[in-house]
Amino acid sequence: MTQANAPATRPRSTLVVTAHAGDFVWRAGGAIALAASRGERVTIACLTFGERGESAKAWREGKRLAEIKAIRRDEAERAAATLGAEVRFFDAGDYPLVPTAELTDRLVHVYRETQPDVVLTHPVEDPYNGDHPAANRMALQARILAQAIGYPGEGDIIGAPPVFYFEPHQPEMSGFRPEVLLDITEVWETKRKAMECLAAQQHLWDYYTDLAVRRGVQLKRNAGPNLGLPHRTMAEAFMRPFPQIAKELA
Repeated sequence: MTQANAPATRPRSTLVVTAHAGDFVWRAGGAIALAASRGERVTIACLTFGERGESAKAWREGKRLAEIKAIRRDEAERAAATLGAEVRFFDAGDYPLVPTAELTDRLVHVYRETQPDVVLTHPVEDPYNGDHPAANRMALQARILAQAIGYPGEGDIIGAPPVFYFEPHQPEMSGFRPEVLLDITEVWETKRKAMECLAAQQHLWDYYTDLAVRRGVQLKRNAGPNLGLPHRTMAEAFMRPFPQIAKELA
């Protein structure tokens, strides 16, 4: 029997720190949709709209900067809603995204407000896009500062939520190892619908569909006896920069 005044259990919280408006969809849309489908809170901290470096189609069509920002914002909002997440825009400017104390401080406040159980962000390396490592540095620095009781700001300090790096576009060139394979088969159609919200980068729809198929093949190969797994298993890959904490090996 539940007592009338018993405190409500806080739902699990996932924080996604992403450099551009499309990154969270391509790289972690399945993880986001899975968490949301289980009633978890998912917050996306979107540092830029990708207006300069990831909106070539709009530039070629003759659109101006303000219009492109509005297009990318609308796409990201619709994609996040499709996945079941909340998105917050920092509008920090891309190409280049410059790490600053102000941006990092804003992220600290998001950490303390959302109290994440899991953090998803870019890996440390990406020789093709400097905005991604910049987002990584701020995401990790803010995580450290949000734990410091002496760091000024509202909200309670956080613990040490595990961090997962999502897969970059060029994994072989970015030091990325698929250490964690997440089965996203049950939410694949949701991720695909979110991908199709990003008309500015339509050329990536099939690429990330094919990648999910390949990672799904690897998931089945590493699952041991895989009877019962769908014939077409879809997956996303992640790395872990910090040790996994466990009481038993599994």
